Amino acid sequence: MTRSQHLRVWQREAFELYQRAQPRDFLTVATPGAGKTTFALTIAADLLARGVVERVVIVTPTDHLKTQWALAASGIGITLDPSLAGQGVLGSDFQGFAVTYAGLAVNPNAYRARIEHRPTIVILDEVHHAADALSWGDAVQEACEPAVRRLALTGTPFRSDDNPIPFVTYAPQVDGTMTSLADYSYGYAQALKDRVVRPVLFMAYSGQMHWRTRAGDEVAARLGEPLDRAATAQALRTALDPNGSWIPEVMTAAHTRLMEVRRDVPDAGGMVIASDQDTARQYAAVLTEISGAAPTVVLSDETGASARIAEFSAGMTPWMVAVRMVSEGVDVPRLSVGVYATTTSTPLFFAQAVGRFVRARRKGETASIFVPSVPRLLQLASDLESQRDHVIGRPVKDAEDLFQAEAELLAKANEDQGASDQLGEYRALGSDASFDRLVYDGGEFGYDALSDDDGELDFLGIPGLLDHDQVAELLRTSRAKRAKAKAKDTAAPEADVAFEKRSELRRELHALVGAWHHRTGAPHGVTHSRLRSQCGGPPAAQASAAQLQERIDAIRAWALKASG
Repeated sequence: MTRSQHLRVWQREAFELYQRAQPRDFLTVATPGAGKTTFALTIAADLLARGVVERVVIVTPTDHLKTQWALAASGIGITLDPSLAGQGVLGSDFQGFAVTYAGLAVNPNAYRARIEHRPTIVILDEVHHAADALSWGDAVQEACEPAVRRLALTGTPFRSDDNPIPFVTYAPQVDGTMTSLADYSYGYAQALKDRVVRPVLFMAYSGQMHWRTRAGDEVAARLGEPLDRAATAQALRTALDPNGSWIPEVMTAAHTRLMEVRRDVPDAGGMVIASDQDTARQYAAVLTEISGAAPTVVLSDETGASARIAEFSAGMTPWMVAVRMVSEGVDVPRLSVGVYATTTSTPLFFAQAVGRFVRARRKGETASIFVPSVPRLLQLASDLESQRDHVIGRPVKDAEDLFQAEAELLAKANEDQGASDQLGEYRALGSDASFDRLVYDGGEFGYDALSDDDGELDFLGIPGLLDHDQVAELLRTSRAKRAKAKAKDTAAPEADVAFEKRSELRRELHALVGAWHHRTGAPHGVTHSRLRSQCGGPPAAQASAAQLQERIDAIRAWALKASG
């Protein structure tokens, strides 16, 4: 059986397209978690086997990814040196090497000489990073120009600037812009349908924020409510302050979800993405108190960071706290719960961060990411399935518009500088957290839509039970049921003399189910289903007082038996 026969459907399609075209340059856009590395190495192995190339060069954004690529390549018989220095000599045992974009920029001529020396395929991983700095783009262009084959990979080809990505084709549009063209695209929406990636549930949390401004004014506002840009940013910073209550409350909810997942997937892991290293360390202390176990902390400037990521990936530790290093490209398949606790909110960073959680390992998995309920992040979560391309050369409308892009960049720089200047004067005074809404499949489901009496939505957290379409259907059905019930109650309130009694019994039952969850870890929905199976009757919302009392007696009996 050939290596290509082991590929996923999209990988095989892209491989066959490449085989037919035999292009010098080829851009593959595939959603994070889809398997770009396997696809690229299959092409490299084929070209080596047919003698088209004699050397493989991988260019990556980070040092950790160099090692990750070398390990993946060794799995299919390609030996790569991930530690070759700019002036070093490639050992005879190696068929190529891996280098970062920053490393390439230090001495592009030395790398060009290596690439010229033998027929080479250059694989540009997360190629949008080649335009992060003009010097990087120039270096990639200079060093990689002699390559007989160039394969560019990205999960997010869009950028917010006008820097062209090297070796990427741009096509003119009717509005005067130039848009990047992929030779093969495989988006998140299609990957969901193919069950290559997990569906992502975004759990958005709001809450009351209280802070003191630089002018000495004390402000209280609800996170996510309509505020001006500065107040929204200050409210978000207040929420993310590790000394407030929002972070520990949200982390507690995230840890509860992770523990539910680990009942079925014992090695499932969670990750908190922090804004900076000091905050990351404080978040780690909060998580230690919540979970009882110290999380893995990954700070990109510390020696051994890559080793800690690899150790976490292969281990059983529940949580990792990281800054930017683990937001892109790093492969930790067991991640299934995340806390997005950073002020960074660009589409590129958000998409790459979410990409760490979407890799599917078994049927029916979902990923849960806890986010602050602010408009920018909610929009990014809602747009997760949208396909974007890199657009450059936005048209100049008139003389005043000539320097608009530069003006926007300057304004952003001034804004960031101003925020830095005010950092010592702003002070977070307090915060709390409350669940606001769930964002899934482009739709938003508010608290009312998710408040079902049976806790059936707890099934969303049970791995292996529901696929993408079933999750969406469950959420839509729940929202429709709640809306119908609300309309019925408004139109004709039920005249039920036993209403208060039934309400009291339902509250007592839900409290007991919650206590059983804390005692055993059993999700609420599973417990309700077990009670209905044992006692019979309809869901709790429709159950009679006698049926509710029977379930209360049953769960109390379980507790007594467990204690005995």
